[in-house]
Amino acid sequence: MGSSLETLCGQAYGAKQYQKIGIYVQRAMLVLSVISIPMAFVWANIDRILVAMGQNVVIASKAGQYAVWLIPTLFGYAISQPFEYLLQSQSLVMPLLLISLSVLVCHAPICWLLVFKSGMGFTGAALANSISCWIDAALLAIYVGFSPQCVKTRVSLSLEALQDLKNFFKLAVPSAAMIWYHICSCDIISARFDVSA
Repeated sequence: MGSSLETLCGQAYGAKQYQKIGIYVQRAMLVLSVISIPMAFVWANIDRILVAMGQNVVIASKAGQYAVWLIPTLFGYAISQPFEYLLQSQSLVMPLLLISLSVLVCHAPICWLLVFKSGMGFTGAALANSISCWIDAALLAIYVGFSPQCVKTRVSLSLEALQDLKNFFKLAVPSAAMIWYHICSCDIISARFDVSA
């Protein structure tokens, strides 16, 4: 749903309405964080949902364990994705690249420690993803908060972020549906080729 910011922030930046970009980002963080709450409940109960859909109990149990440790990524992503679109709208891609590389450098040892050294196995991989997602969100927040390149788009917390939610959803829901359909079509295509192989 945050991909609606690609349109909103791009238009605001082109119109030189820099403060609007900051408001859009706050609105997106709020909406994405609220939407993450019911998604977290779904992920916390995904084992039961999978069993109800006919999945093998052992596989469903493992998927449920993995999903529970992955829940913090929902909220980290709700923070990091709007910051990414804020930077992209200003053509600040080098900071995004450097932050992503920094997260990668951190992720490898974190993953190794949590998967192999701690003995957590696959749940350690999920926890490592959650930690790395929050490192990404923190680095983006620090960059946006302190970089002189983001001065124009930086705004303090505003109740204006709670306004005009209808227009945000008019872009956000179709954007989310488009991404979901793309993922599903790719999965269907790859499943078809796996069956034929």
